[in-house]
Amino acid sequence: MVLKTLVTGKNRKVASDICEHLEQDRGYLTVKCDSIKSKLLDMVLAELPKVVIICLGDETKETVEAYNVLKSAVNQSSCTIIVIASDEDEKFFMKYSELPRVLFLSRPVSLFALYEKMTQIEEDLEKNKENNLSLFREYSNGDVGFTRKQILVVDDDSEQLIHIKEQLEEFYDVSLVKSGDAAFKFLSKKKPNLILLDYMMPDKDGPFVIRKLRTIDEYADIPVIFLTGVTERDVVIKTLTQLRPQGYIVKPSKKSELVAKIIDVLG
Repeated sequence: MVLKTLVTGKNRKVASDICEHLEQDRGYLTVKCDSIKSKLLDMVLAELPKVVIICLGDETKETVEAYNVLKSAVNQSSCTIIVIASDEDEKFFMKYSELPRVLFLSRPVSLFALYEKMTQIEEDLEKNKENNLSLFREYSNGDVGFTRKQILVVDDDSEQLIHIKEQLEEFYDVSLVKSGDAAFKFLSKKKPNLILLDYMMPDKDGPFVIRKLRTIDEYADIPVIFLTGVTERDVVIKTLTQLRPQGYIVKPSKKSELVAKIIDVLG
């Protein structure tokens, strides 16, 4: 297996050295990304890395919080996050990070320790691939306990995706994709309780996606709420009777309006 690795962080020298060693010594595919929230989201959604290495430098509260956008990658694709840090950086990171799980590696970096962990990740991925998970049949009793509802947000604008996720993640499990094709790829693995769908997207726009959803029995009953700009509102209203979504929200949305609309649809 060729392990795809995303390397980021404000310590660019360490990040460059890590990329060079991983490529030359182990033949891994590595991609570098600035530690900016929207760029990190774009890169994670596009590359689907199995490992993200964060090389901490002169961090601030805001830069550490930017890494929280990786939370979706951890939850959706079992991505492993390795944070390279000094003792001081590590404490600062833990204070402001919301990531559910990370592995810390001290500076100066022990390449032996890093390679050992990467090898273990490779072996675990291969083992999971070999396991025939279809032998297991899961039953979930909806009447027992409380389960957070799953919302899929489809929008080609990274800033909008981040904005909506931050509004909703207190109440719902939120997954993000940037295109209609990515939405159907997600649906092949998991069925959400509701889809927030951008009306205007390049290639396959919102109307195309909802029409296709309605032709597939498995997805036809998923509620859809359009996300639309102010200038598109009149056009959207005209298509409501034809496409029959469960409603629309004008962007940028207020948290109260968005949550109220979702409650109206999902209860």
